[in-house]
Amino acid sequence: MTRTPKVAVFDYESGNVHSAVKALAAAGADAVLTRNRAEALEADGLVVPGVGAFAAVRDALHAHGGDEIIDRRLAGGRPVLGICVGMQVLFERGVERGVDSEGLGEWPGAVTELNAPVLPHMGWNTVSPGENSVLFQGIEEERFYFVHSYGAQSWELDVIPPFPQPVLTWTTYGDPFLAAVENGPLSATQFHPEKSGEAGIQLLRNWIGSLR
Repeated sequence: MTRTPKVAVFDYESGNVHSAVKALAAAGADAVLTRNRAEALEADGLVVPGVGAFAAVRDALHAHGGDEIIDRRLAGGRPVLGICVGMQVLFERGVERGVDSEGLGEWPGAVTELNAPVLPHMGWNTVSPGENSVLFQGIEEERFYFVHSYGAQSWELDVIPPFPQPVLTWTTYGDPFLAAVENGPLSATQFHPEKSGEAGIQLLRNWIGSLR
């Protein structure tokens, strides 16, 4: 009998944590909400949600040791999935309302205000998955739910072979921005899978499947 993957949703007082746990359970994970360091380190997968301001999310992660937990997991090749601002803080910097804040620095580059006529960007968008995407397998034409005013509008990480190239998924609201990144054990979505109906559940199912 196949063991159900255990997924820890890191509870650092930022994010739509309960709906994330519910969606992960619906997608087939043994999902637990935790801020326990050992539990977060030992789970098959770690989900890092986030809503609100870039600097506030980063500060909350630091306060609860989330930055060190993410680092430790990635150093051991253990999967992490960031959602919304939980994706944004993985970059080096975030610029919001003229304030330049340091991120976790897992990826180079800055998260900046979207160049769009109306902000926040709130609603459903199709995406353009990169080649060989695991997250979007079978749901390449689906729509996903976004609510944000900032995003990563360029990709600056230069990966040298034999390391595999990251899979980048883009969408457009005003100008193009990254909707998702799959980079070894570190994946992230700018949209909310837990608010994206069956397509979001399938994306989580795809990610959970990669943990086995």
